Amino acid sequence: MNDRLNHCRICLTGGPGGGKTTAADLFRREIGDKVVVVPEAATMLFSGGFPRVSEPDAAMAAQRAIFHVQRNLEELQAARFPGRVLLCDRGTIDGAAYWPGPEEDFFKAVGTSHQEQLDRYDAVIFFESAAAGGMEVVEGGNLVRNEGIEEARALDQSLRRLWAPHPRFVLVPHNRSFFKKITYGLASIEGIVATLADHNGKAR
Repeated sequence: MNDRLNHCRICLTGGPGGGKTTAADLFRREIGDKVVVVPEAATMLFSGGFPRVSEPDAAMAAQRAIFHVQRNLEELQAARFPGRVLLCDRGTIDGAAYWPGPEEDFFKAVGTSHQEQLDRYDAVIFFESAAAGGMEVVEGGNLVRNEGIEEARALDQSLRRLWAPHPRFVLVPHNRSFFKKITYGLASIEGIVATLADHNGKAR
């Protein structure tokens, strides 16, 4: 699907408290320099002083900024580490779920389309939020994430709807055991990486 610098680009996404950031870090540690993690743009911006806002026009400006930072972070890491698998902590489509208006308006506002952004990624692994099981969202020290259960559940559903059309969409469902969920998630990442490596090898 992607031929940019002959690397694979995998998006790890899902609602708040899904475990995707933990899974990305653990997988990177497991297989070392075969992968590089693209950090979440929203967390970088908000933790660096970018204001969190609720006014619609201001929220739109924030999501436009996050989109462009996310996209350029991916391209930066791809240029720095050609040949490595990119594990993207969230992707460029996520902003549509946070957009205070119709989702299609988000893509128009950033000059792209839903399909074009789906095509950026070779696979999507969706970590369902703990809120889907009625559990409090715990973000492991990420102080910029403060969604309650209902908001987290709604975001999870919106994000899943946006990403599900991808032909390599893998769901990591909620599990009351975080250890079991992360184990399943890591196995899913490993399987996708192996599949894509095999596919790219045959393509060459």
